[in-house]
Amino acid sequence: MLPPKVYSSPPPIAADASVEQVGATEFSTLHQDIIESHVLTRLDGPSLASAASCSTTLRHLSSPENLWSDICHYTWPSTVSSSVSHVISKFPNGGPRAFFSHAFPLLSSSNLNRSSSSQPSELISSVDIHYKDNLIFSKVQETETSTEWFRCSPFRIDLLEPKDVVPTPIKHPDRDENCNQIITDMRLSWILIDPIGLRAVNLSSQKPVTVQRHWLTGEVQVRFASILAVDRGHVQCGIVVTCGGSESGEMQVREVSLEMEDMDGMHLNGKDSLVILHGALEGRKGSGRNRVQEAQRRYKEYVEMKRERKERKLKREGVLDMLCVAFGVSIFLGFCCFLFCR
Repeated sequence: MLPPKVYSSPPPIAADASVEQVGATEFSTLHQDIIESHVLTRLDGPSLASAASCSTTLRHLSSPENLWSDICHYTWPSTVSSSVSHVISKFPNGGPRAFFSHAFPLLSSSNLNRSSSSQPSELISSVDIHYKDNLIFSKVQETETSTEWFRCSPFRIDLLEPKDVVPTPIKHPDRDENCNQIITDMRLSWILIDPIGLRAVNLSSQKPVTVQRHWLTGEVQVRFASILAVDRGHVQCGIVVTCGGSESGEMQVREVSLEMEDMDGMHLNGKDSLVILHGALEGRKGSGRNRVQEAQRRYKEYVEMKRERKERKLKREGVLDMLCVAFGVSIFLGFCCFLFCR
């Protein structure tokens, strides 16, 4: 919910008023200006969308672009950037409202669309990281996708240079058990925007799926992920946030990156990744409810599928090794018999 604003108090209801009288003086009789300025401005995106579906009047009052623009800026502070807000205003069927419907829900678990339309020549990443409702990192980055270097190299978007660090007021976890607190308190949004096709998709699981602490350096690697279903199986869109400690003990953000890998753990190149991301941008969005639980469930299923796939691969390789050994032994014995029989 958006933070409450201070307004003048409504007229008090008489103590002896009946239930019917109270109901008659409630929401349906409020002036539209009060509903628009004092009620709807307090709602978050999902609540406002639900309110808009209740009646024709509420749908009309919930449609102004400035209302949805404020919600987008509050939910994702990086969208305040002029390069992003300019694109958002162009989204068909509502501008900021349409953008919210693209960027808020979790991507559907069904196979991605294989569209024949041209792939985006540019992608905009709008990224925000919160810790206990405090914004600790926010950045917008544009990525060219039409170069041969992008298409042939392993797909990776880095938001920080190797020597860049972002200080935070958070105490760096000094023990493994303290890392579990990050799973509860940190959330990340990585919205990928096609500025030409005017589409967007949120590639983050919102909450971390894993948190690991390096035993030697003490750096904490926080992983967010979206599991995307494709024709050949599943791929992981992994977002890694690496945090280290400063001399005074505060946490520093040292890496924020996005990569794509297949079921065998191989990193996809830019060309293959762009096909998948294009399908994600045009694909059907899932429900906005229980996004965190659904994303974590998909990740656990993905890890289990990878484990089973690796076991099957090792079993096949073991059978092939035995066949090769048996074939070699049979050749050797046959050669020995040939020599003795001469």
